[in-house]
Amino acid sequence: MSANSADQGRPLDVVLVKGGRTKIRYAAEPLSDDGTRIVVRAPWAGAGVRDFGFVRFEPGDVFTEYYWRDRWYSVKEVRAATGALKGWYCDVTRPATLSGAELVVEDLDLDLWCSADGTDVRRLDEDEFAESGLERTDPKAAEAAVAALDTLEDLARGAGFGELLA
Repeated sequence: MSANSADQGRPLDVVLVKGGRTKIRYAAEPLSDDGTRIVVRAPWAGAGVRDFGFVRFEPGDVFTEYYWRDRWYSVKEVRAATGALKGWYCDVTRPATLSGAELVVEDLDLDLWCSADGTDVRRLDEDEFAESGLERTDPKAAEAAVAALDTLEDLARGAGFGELLA
């Protein structure tokens, strides 16, 4: 295994960084790494239940997470403990980096939710993104982040995530 490829079966730590600090770190099972896209599976890493009003993440939920080294987003397929698909939670991020057993992703505040049936597609945290100051401190990254959110919304409202995640 090189420092740039995930070793299937050997746990990785997913490290979500926000504002220069680690927001959350959790263990995940690598499923595949084709050199551009890394796929991992992990149980809900939050403490207890997180109720967003439109979806609940809770113990027993399983996230199959798709990260790209060349795209400004990640997509997480969310399933209940029963295996029922809840939907897709998408984070706008800088492209993912893999170093040893750490998959590091920098969260850029923008998110998108798409319900399992595709009827509920919503952009999230645009206020946090505006408050982050990224448009002022790194305009090119801010532009890439907004374009990534637009792309995710187009996918969710169009053909869905099937082809992207296949």
